[in-house]
Amino acid sequence: MANTSKGAIVGLGVTPMGRIYGRRAVDFAAEAIALALEDAGLQKSDVDGLLINANIPNDMLPGAQMTLGLENLTLMNVMSAYGSTGGSMMQYACMAIREGLATTVVLVYADAPLTPSRGAGQSYAGPHRFPLGGMTGLKAAYGDFGANLGYAMAAQRHMHLYGTTEDQLGTIAVGQRQWAQMSPWAQMKAPMTMADHHASRWIAEPLRLFDCCLVSNGAVAIIVTSVERARDLKQPPVHVLGYAQCAPGDNASTARHPGVETGAKRSGEAAFRMAGITRADIGSCQLYDCYTYTVLVTLEDYGFCAKGEGGPFVADGKLAPGGALPTNTGGGQLSGYYMWSFTPMSEAIVQARGQGGARQVANNDFILVSGNGGILNYHSTLIFSPHAGG
Repeated sequence: MANTSKGAIVGLGVTPMGRIYGRRAVDFAAEAIALALEDAGLQKSDVDGLLINANIPNDMLPGAQMTLGLENLTLMNVMSAYGSTGGSMMQYACMAIREGLATTVVLVYADAPLTPSRGAGQSYAGPHRFPLGGMTGLKAAYGDFGANLGYAMAAQRHMHLYGTTEDQLGTIAVGQRQWAQMSPWAQMKAPMTMADHHASRWIAEPLRLFDCCLVSNGAVAIIVTSVERARDLKQPPVHVLGYAQCAPGDNASTARHPGVETGAKRSGEAAFRMAGITRADIGSCQLYDCYTYTVLVTLEDYGFCAKGEGGPFVADGKLAPGGALPTNTGGGQLSGYYMWSFTPMSEAIVQARGQGGARQVANNDFILVSGNGGILNYHSTLIFSPHAGG
């Protein structure tokens, strides 16, 4: 039987996403928090905890508390574990609430990298986003900067070892575009076929444009409180039954099959154990999908299939609408919107509440949520449910 809830999610705020210009990251954050408070039926004065997902914007630092007008906080921090940060934030918020250090904690991610003069590809590359001095600058001089090349090399190694194909990666992208067409928040609504995927330009072989995530201006805010308090609020609570992290270290080590083994294995095992469930109980997955390959290797490391069998596992379309394992039901970061680990968390909340509309999955008892950071260096796992357990 499942263990009891570690905390309850009671508010969700998602701003419009995409090419929305003229606003700072903190402006989007303020809007998302206001939406989340309205969603929960709470006031700003009810908030006594704030966790900010650190990124590159210099306005999403501790001083954002003052900009946002939040006072008398008993929990405040800016956190970074790259794309796994959201899962870590959820873990720490639940722990703080259970220890009586806070009662109502806001988690927020916001970014505004897109400008009219700079394309999506440029927005996450170059010295305006990441310093390129020292040895990092030497690699960049030969074209090795940003995340694309690292993930491409990992995918290429997986193909070499196990025979994974471009069609199998494309199946993930096509399925998530089908989900995105049913989400009001998604940026990419045009239908996509396998031929469309294969016709998209190379980014870093074997990854094509449609294997890579979007870039988005926008914000997501999530409000967490105690199970007891959640019963009296506006929305059906979403319970956090399990959480865990794993940071294996240097994934380029030849002792660890570079790029084909991730922290999903250990963090997944720990989160399942905490929740008191198994993979067979999972009704849907909301997986960090900075690239199609990330979805494939994460499914392997969570144990849905054996190592090296991720390609055949996804090839029948089981992740797409109508499939046996609905995955990234809002389109994910490939076709929905790119808000780091807040993308999978936000969709999991919608599904757990039963508010997905046309994209709502039938079995929402247990939802698996992953975060991934660096080049497969950091991982977080969450288990969400509409049930408090017991």
